[in-house]
Amino acid sequence: MNKKDVYENVATVPVEDMKLEKDMTVAELVDEMYRSGGFTAKKVGIAADILRRMFMDKESVNFLSFPACIISTGTRGIIKEMVKRRMVDVIITTCGTLDHDLARIWKDYYHGDFLMDDVELYHHGVNRLGNILVPNESYGLILEEKLIPIINEVYKTGRHVFSTSQIIKEVGLRLNDKDSIIYWAARNEIPVYVPGITDGAFGSQLWMYRQDHKDFMIDLLRDEQELADIVFPAKKSGALMIGGGISKHHTIWWNQFRDGLDYAVYLTTAEEYDGSLSGARVREAVSWGKVRENARYVTVEGDATVTLPLLMNAVLGSLKRE
Repeated sequence: MNKKDVYENVATVPVEDMKLEKDMTVAELVDEMYRSGGFTAKKVGIAADILRRMFMDKESVNFLSFPACIISTGTRGIIKEMVKRRMVDVIITTCGTLDHDLARIWKDYYHGDFLMDDVELYHHGVNRLGNILVPNESYGLILEEKLIPIINEVYKTGRHVFSTSQIIKEVGLRLNDKDSIIYWAARNEIPVYVPGITDGAFGSQLWMYRQDHKDFMIDLLRDEQELADIVFPAKKSGALMIGGGISKHHTIWWNQFRDGLDYAVYLTTAEEYDGSLSGARVREAVSWGKVRENARYVTVEGDATVTLPLLMNAVLGSLKRE
């Protein structure tokens, strides 16, 4: 087949100008973005369509992966709502997610700026996470004060060995804050896996508790068995992956054992030229068998604190209509 034949019927769908109307819903706006053919705007429209299909597919086991940083922001509320509404079946994330989700139950984080003086902030006991300010008393100190008594309460039940999902569920069941992600995950039986559990304050508290309770143990291989029991029998699987790193990789790694994801939406700000996993587009995962060659998938470039609320609002709006 020559190039002329390949391209003969390509230019068939015309680009349309977006319409801006007074009472337009977000779902309608995202549909307009798709029809606009406009670079990332069209990708947002494609992602919304894939997520609609994924959430409506009763045979699909749906994964949600994300990094900790967005949980320091109000985007935490979008993730919480997805978990509260049981829109996903499995969560894979980083230890910092637990830190921020718990810390914000008991203390506030604050607005800041990317260009603040970090030396001055350090001398005032304030940590900067992008343009979010996290005072020392809102993070490590409050987590140590509140978390150790919860762990001790769990320990006293007589059970001393846990997977990460099991200890997170036990902590979540002992919370009384409906703004918390792990509060809803525990109550809705949605397992939360943290393969890098020691890389954060939550993990440090587990380690500190073990200094005086040597039979207290986190069994990471039990996590892997639980994931195997989820993935192997799944007729289909899908994933909304926000950001890269260990949470993204653990999601696609496990799904390769069932010949890959059937649905995949990846939101990222990373570039692919350095060969990093965070920069790798979903199409690269096809070559590894982590996403099926006939899967519905898209990579959407952009800050997830913008793209995720837009996408989920559009998806929820369209699901309500259907």
